[in-house]
Amino acid sequence: MADNSIKAEESKSLNFIELFIEEDIREGKNEDRVHTRFPPEPNGYLHIGHAKAFCLDFGLAEKYGGKCNLRFDDTNPEKEDVEYVDAIKEDIQWLGFDWEDREYYASDYFDELYNFAAMLIKKSKAYVCHLSAEDVSLGRGTPTEPGKPSPYRNRSIEENLKLFEQMKKGELPDDTCTLRAKIDMTSPNMHMRDPILYRILLAHLHRTGNVWCIYPMYDWAHGQSDSIEGITYSLCTLEFEVHRPLYEWFISELGIFPSRQIEFARLNLSYTIMSKRKLLQLVEAGHVNGWDDPRMPTLSGLRRRGYTPDSIRNFINTVGIAKRNNIIDVALLEFAVREDLNKKAPRVMAVLDPIKLIIDNYPDEKVEELETINNPEDESMGTRQMPFCKEVYIERNDFMEDPPKKFFRLAPGREVRLKSAYVIKAESVEKDENGNITVVHCTFDPDSKSGSSTITRKIKGTLHWVSSRHALDAEVRLYDRLFMDSDPDGHKDKDFMEFLNPDSLSILKNCKVEPSLVSARYPDQFQFQRLGYFNCDKDSNEVKLVFNRTVGLRDTWSKK
Repeated sequence: MADNSIKAEESKSLNFIELFIEEDIREGKNEDRVHTRFPPEPNGYLHIGHAKAFCLDFGLAEKYGGKCNLRFDDTNPEKEDVEYVDAIKEDIQWLGFDWEDREYYASDYFDELYNFAAMLIKKSKAYVCHLSAEDVSLGRGTPTEPGKPSPYRNRSIEENLKLFEQMKKGELPDDTCTLRAKIDMTSPNMHMRDPILYRILLAHLHRTGNVWCIYPMYDWAHGQSDSIEGITYSLCTLEFEVHRPLYEWFISELGIFPSRQIEFARLNLSYTIMSKRKLLQLVEAGHVNGWDDPRMPTLSGLRRRGYTPDSIRNFINTVGIAKRNNIIDVALLEFAVREDLNKKAPRVMAVLDPIKLIIDNYPDEKVEELETINNPEDESMGTRQMPFCKEVYIERNDFMEDPPKKFFRLAPGREVRLKSAYVIKAESVEKDENGNITVVHCTFDPDSKSGSSTITRKIKGTLHWVSSRHALDAEVRLYDRLFMDSDPDGHKDKDFMEFLNPDSLSILKNCKVEPSLVSARYPDQFQFQRLGYFNCDKDSNEVKLVFNRTVGLRDTWSKK
């Protein structure tokens, strides 16, 4: 009984794909071999939804002592580019995965795919069709009405082979004809109604140049490439479930290795678009500053914003693998990075909207070096020295002349502590001609130095600060969610662009940061005390410091 209980608990902890794999292993399928692949199309940058897919592909291979290939399904020369290939490889490596020497391309198999297609023709299972793309689409019918057979469907094998050879040699112009599988024009599954396998495309592919004049469709190249590589588990998102009968039909007709296709729910995030095509629209229309804009859900965008590989992998593990699509609250992703950076990021002082504070009774020329903790969550990170003098900067909103009842920061006659320094008391202010406060004057208690046991009164407020004499100038970019609607792609009657957040980026030019950040460079990460987690942007250099807000100290969006 105990053994059965243990096995039951172990089964509960496995996701449904792992249960399939373990069942196959028990039955001795594939000689207990687990071989997966991650097959991106190099037509854009990877986003966090892709990360879920390749974390699953590489993770299962690692768990079961198998292998995972990286294969680029490069079948569309008009949209693909080596830039995307390089970016995809960088993203996968950044998240900690290694495909070793197994980097493949669908274009590696173009000769084999062509021979497979010829094999179907010889079995009278494929034919060259001269219908236009529009007529092919109309001829397929509707889900409730059968399709109409192409008038070219019953051409002889010899004629089809000759035409297919002419297509390959470039003897026929673009869009003249296609090669279609001959399956079932009455099938309730639209993908089985004589799908297109090849189209003529006189275009340059980044790896094969102008050698090929015909290019395989994704459904044709994808499945057969899996079989060529001996992939045991072809893991796809749920939209490919209706493609599985076609995938299996090809395997059966060609008599090739039977890769097993298993579908899982894709990752959908609230307030986010997860379509590469629509993300490209944002880039091309200038709504964001490229694929790596920190507002984008691309891995390059998240990396630039300061998200860590561990936070993304932990988030994906928390979400898990499901069979049904749903929308995950983006706050869960933000929680994951917040939890990770809380343990790793050193605490530093930064003032984003500075106002000068003068300590009237502090010696004019005196400079102290005050010790402060780098990260209370990790004592091994030690301490550092902060310069302190008569004049410091504090946040403008940390002082109010006429504060509400529960305002525990600085106000006339009130005391607060400057973190790691002294207790101060506000005495008076200076204003400009418009009545705006420019300087706050205060006094300090010299016996209240941080760590001192002589002070007995209770101080409710603690403020961060930066010495005005030693502060560094910095630009800080505050990022908010790119969309104001939780499901910007879920409105049939509205374009997703209508939900763009006009305040998704605020740039603060006059920020002050502590002098220890003089050598900060991309992608160094910090917690700005009381403000949130920030990282040094790649625009930073020895002349100009630039920081991005990665995430706040807590979820404030839901409180807006």
